[in-house]
Amino acid sequence: MVREYSPQRHLPPLESGDRLTRPEFERRYAAAPHIKKAELIEGIVYVASPLRHEQHGKPHSRVITWLGVYQSLTPGVDLSIEPTVRLDLDNEPQPDAALFIEPDAGGQTRLSSDGYIEGSPELIVEIAASSVAIDTGSKKQVYRRNGVLEYVIWQSYENKIEWFCLIDGDYRLLSPGADGIIRSGVFPGLWLAVEALLNNQMVRVLEVVQAGLKSPEHDAFVQQLQK
Repeated sequence: MVREYSPQRHLPPLESGDRLTRPEFERRYAAAPHIKKAELIEGIVYVASPLRHEQHGKPHSRVITWLGVYQSLTPGVDLSIEPTVRLDLDNEPQPDAALFIEPDAGGQTRLSSDGYIEGSPELIVEIAASSVAIDTGSKKQVYRRNGVLEYVIWQSYENKIEWFCLIDGDYRLLSPGADGIIRSGVFPGLWLAVEALLNNQMVRVLEVVQAGLKSPEHDAFVQQLQK
């Protein structure tokens, strides 16, 4: 988040394990410009560790490439990288990627007066390396409870991708079809060649998402967003 330090008040440092309200979390985060990423999950602060290239930076770049192609050709859909998301009074995560329908097109989120996402993005992606216990545990429950419709977790040490869809209040795992492709139910045309992404075969990943973008269901989705 963009932060300005205010000298008017001396604040305690922001540290992992702190139990804070969301306003207090934001105040301490704003006063700690040396901290690059911190999240509030169920009222508990998590300050991110330094990120390794192979376990986080590299898979993150692949995900953004894939999502970026889809977003660029889907008017009414927006993409954000590591945005601060105000979900509720106890939860302010900073997901690795958020794909969401724009408010004017009927999406679940809105932008606050100070420029932050409020509400639940339709799809969130987390790269889970050192944070795997949080991403697959408490954070997953937070996203489910707040109505994040699809949640993708890439467990980089296991080199495994899990894609969950919210159905009847619970997350259910989406499985690839016989062709090895997972197709989003929320974003028609968002197709993922799972094994290709895991193995850094980005030409194949882009071929598949481009095929999804040419599908009749994507055309119908775009027309719906533009009504």
